[in-house]
Amino acid sequence: MSEIPAKATESEDPSGGARADAAGTAAHGEVPSGDPMWQSSPPGSIYDYIRVASFSIGADGLVDQWSMRAEQIFGIPAERAVGMDPIEAFIDPDLRERGQRKMAEILDGREWTGVVPFRMPDIAAGERGEGGLAEVYVMPTRTLEGDKAAVCIVVDVRTLRSIETDLAASQSIFGQSPFGFLLIDPDLRIRRANQRFSSVFGGTPDDHRGKGVYDYLPRPEADRVSATLRRVLETGDSVTDMHVTGFVPGSDERRHWSSNLYRVHSGSGRPIGVAWLSTDITARRAAAREAAAARRNLALLNEAGARIGNSLDLETTARELLDVVVPGFCDLATVDLYQGLLAGDETPPGLADGSAELRRVAFSSAVSGAPFTGNGTTVAVGAVHHYPFNSPCADALRTARPQHVPGEEGGLVQSTLAVPMVAHDTVVGLAQFARTKGSEPFGERDRELAVELAARAAVCIDNARLYRREHERALILQRSLLPPGDPVASGLDIACRYLPGSASTGRPSEVGGDWFDVIELPGHRTALVVGDVMGRGLRAAVAMGELRTAVRTLALLDLEPAEVLSALDEIARGLGTPGGVQQATRAARRPREADLSEVYLATCVYAVYDSVTRRCTFANAGHLPPVLVEPGEAALMLDVPPGLPLGVGGEPFEEVEVELPEGALLALYTDGLVESRDHPLDEGLQAFVGALTDPTRPLEDVCDHVLHTLDTHHGEDDIALLMARVQGLPTDSVGDWTLPREPRSVGRAREYARGQLLDWDLEPLVDTTELLVSELVTNALRYGEGEIRLRLLLDRTLVCEVWDSGLVQPRRRRARDTDEGGRGLQLVGLLSAAWGSRRTPRGKTVWFELPLPDGETGLTDPAEALLSLF
Repeated sequence: MSEIPAKATESEDPSGGARADAAGTAAHGEVPSGDPMWQSSPPGSIYDYIRVASFSIGADGLVDQWSMRAEQIFGIPAERAVGMDPIEAFIDPDLRERGQRKMAEILDGREWTGVVPFRMPDIAAGERGEGGLAEVYVMPTRTLEGDKAAVCIVVDVRTLRSIETDLAASQSIFGQSPFGFLLIDPDLRIRRANQRFSSVFGGTPDDHRGKGVYDYLPRPEADRVSATLRRVLETGDSVTDMHVTGFVPGSDERRHWSSNLYRVHSGSGRPIGVAWLSTDITARRAAAREAAAARRNLALLNEAGARIGNSLDLETTARELLDVVVPGFCDLATVDLYQGLLAGDETPPGLADGSAELRRVAFSSAVSGAPFTGNGTTVAVGAVHHYPFNSPCADALRTARPQHVPGEEGGLVQSTLAVPMVAHDTVVGLAQFARTKGSEPFGERDRELAVELAARAAVCIDNARLYRREHERALILQRSLLPPGDPVASGLDIACRYLPGSASTGRPSEVGGDWFDVIELPGHRTALVVGDVMGRGLRAAVAMGELRTAVRTLALLDLEPAEVLSALDEIARGLGTPGGVQQATRAARRPREADLSEVYLATCVYAVYDSVTRRCTFANAGHLPPVLVEPGEAALMLDVPPGLPLGVGGEPFEEVEVELPEGALLALYTDGLVESRDHPLDEGLQAFVGALTDPTRPLEDVCDHVLHTLDTHHGEDDIALLMARVQGLPTDSVGDWTLPREPRSVGRAREYARGQLLDWDLEPLVDTTELLVSELVTNALRYGEGEIRLRLLLDRTLVCEVWDSGLVQPRRRRARDTDEGGRGLQLVGLLSAAWGSRRTPRGKTVWFELPLPDGETGLTDPAEALLSLF
C-alpha cells in the first residue's frame, strides 16, 4: 500500500481533518495556532472553486488510497473504491485498451496530464452510471518499499468551464458596466474600480486601488458612507438606492449618486468585501425637485380652489387664502384691501396710483415674533394704512405687477413678494408672502404661483365685496318695507319678529323675500299678512316690496281675502317679465301657456279680522297654515286650504271664516322658523305647535319663547313671525240700528247718533256726526236699495257706517254753483278724518271716521265747512 503524506490529504479535503478545523477557526475570526506557513488553506481557497480530488494507485494498478473529495465528486465511498481498477471502473470499454497502455506508462514513471472521458459506476445497480470529462494530472511516485506507484489529481472539466465562464462574465460586467463599480475590501479600501468610475473621478482604474471613501467625499458624508459599508460587511444586509452627495474633481457642482451595496463572499462563504454599484442621479434629482415643486404648486392651487371662496365674507375669504399659503408656501402672509372699496366706493381716491388707504384684513405667521410692517411700522389686523409712493408695495398696486420687497438688514424676513390682487381688471388689494431666513428664497416658479393664488383670492374677495354691498342694500330695502315699530290694530294685541337668515344662523346669508304686514281696514277691521317670495337676494327683496305694496293697495280697496290673493297672483306673474301686469293678466287667461321661469313665485296668507264680530276670514296661497291657541285649549293648525303659490295662476282661492274667542292667540309665520336642512318640516311644525303652551303670557315673551325653543330648527332662511291676541270690541262700544226706507229715517238716524255719542261722553263730536250721518242716510235713501243700517263703533277712533242693499258705489263729484245737490260726499270728505265705501255680501257700506277729542279736538266746524262748499 502506497503512503500519502497526511498533510496533503488534509489540504485537499475541506470537510475533515486539520482543514476543517482551520476553516471553522477562521470563520469565527480566530487565528489558528502553529506555524502559519504550515497551516491549512484558509476558507475561500481556489481549491474550493475547482473542487480538486485526489487518489493514489499502487504498483498493481489498483486504487490503494481514496480521498474524501473523491467520494464527493465520484459518489463512491472509500471502502468500495480501494482495490478497484480505475480503468475498468471509469473508462468506457472502447477506450480501456488505450487506458491500460497509459496506466503502464504512468507506473513506468512517466508524468501525464490530459482529459479523460469517464463514466461513474452505479454501485447499487451494478451498472454504469452518468458519464463526464475529467482533467487528470498523474504524478509517478514510489512506495516505501520502492515499488512504482502514482498519485492522481482530478478536476471535473465542467467545473473548470463554469469557472472560466464566471470569470469572463464577471470581467465583462465589471469592466463594461455603464455604472460606477467598485470592489471594497474589508479594510474599506478600493480593491478594484471599473472604467466608468475612473472616467468620472479621473485617472485609470488602477490609480484608485487602495483609496478610501474619504478621498472622494466630504467628511460628514464620508463618515455616513463608511458606517454603512461596515454595517453591510458585518450583517450582510444589502443597501439599495443609498443617496450619496459629493463633488467631482474640477467642478464645483454638487453631484448626487444612487448607490447599491452588497457583501461579496468567497466560495466557502467568507466575506471578502463589498460591491458598490452607483449611478449619477444629479439630473434626475433636479427633475424630481422640479416635479415635486410642480406637484406642490398644483396641490396648493387645488387646495386654494377647494378652500378659498367658500364664504361670502371678506375677512373670512382673506383668511382662507392665508390658511392655504402658510406654512405650505411661505412663513408669513398678509392681505390688505382698499378701504374705499370695502366702504362701497367703486373708484376710491388714489386707486390708480396706489396711494389710497388700505385696511389690513388678515395676517398669518408660522414663525413667532415676525410681524409684517406697513409704512415702516407694524400694522395690526383691522388697521387702516397706506404705503409710501416710492415703495415696492405701492409700485405693485400701481402697476398691477408683483414686486420683490428686500428684507431688512438684521431682520428675520429674507424674501418677500408683494402681489397685487386683481379681479376683473381692478386691483382690490395687496397680498404679501414672506419667507424667513433659513428658508429657500422665492424663485420664478414661486412668483408665478403667488400671482395665481392672489388672483383666485381676489376674484373671491371681489365677489364677497359685491355680495356684501348687494346684501346691505337688499337688507336696507327689506327692512324699509317692513312695518315700522310695533303695529297696532283695533281689537288685537300684536307682537312680531323678523330675523334675516344671517341673524338666525350666525352665518352670512342672502336676503330673502319674507315679509309681514298689519293693515288697518274700515270698521275696526284689520288685515294680517305674512308672505314669502321664493328665492334670495336683491331681486327677491324687490319682488317682496312690490307684492307688499300691492297687498296694501288691494287691502285699501276693501276686497275680500280671496279676491286680494287672486289679484296678487296676476301681479306676481308679471314681476319677472317686461310688460308687467298687462302680460300677467294675459297669462292668467292662458295659464297653461304661462312660463313660470319668468315669474316670481310667492306664498302668502291673508286674513281679515273684524273686532266687532271677532270673526277672522282666511285665504291661503301655498303658505304654511296659521296656528290658533284658544284659552284652555292646546294649539292647533287651522284647516285652511293651502291653494297654489302666487304666480302659478289658473286656480281660484278659497276662504275660511273662523270665530275667535276672547283671549285667543293667532300665529302667522314663514317656513324659516320651522324648516332647516337638519330637521324635516313636519318636525319643525310640531315643535312650533308645542312651543305655544301658554297664550296668556305677554306676547313679547311668547315670541321670545318660540324663537328660543325652535332655535335648532332654524335654517338659513329668513324668519317672519306675527302673533295676535284677540281683544274684541266690547258690546257697549257698538251702536247698531236698522232704519226703514223712508224720509223720516234721516232724522231718526241723527237722534240715534246724538244719543249714543252723549252716552259715550263724546259731546264735541255730536254736531259733526249728526251732519255726516244725515248725509250718508240721505244718499242711501236716494241711491241705495232695501233697509238701511246705521252702526257706530268706538275704539281708538269713532267710526260711523251706513249699510244698504244697493250695489252702486258712491262717487264723489264736484258740484257746480247752480246745482242744488251733489255736495254731500264733499262735505263728508272735508269734515272726517277718512271715509270710503266697500262691498258687502248683500250690498255696500259707506263709512267715515272721526278722531276722538283730546283737549283741542282739531275738528272742522260744520258751519264753516258748509260755507266753504258754496
